[in-house]
Amino acid sequence: MSVFAEQLKTLRKINGITQKELAEKLKIKQNSYSDWENGKSEPNIEMLVRLADYFDVSVDYLLGRKRERN
Repeated sequence: MSVFAEQLKTLRKINGITQKELAEKLKIKQNSYSDWENGKSEPNIEMLVRLADYFDVSVDYLLGRKRERN
């Protein structure tokens, strides 16, 4: 599993939200979101920024380039 997929799954669980709920907030299909967490695909840059904003972390944190959330 990629660092991104692990970070994403961890952040979602810490925030107590389901894949379905997060997919709805992002206005995407749940299976698309699931593919990100399972490392089958990755979001485009726009969606990566939206995820970082939603979780209040940097894009570098999501990508595993920075250890601290903020």
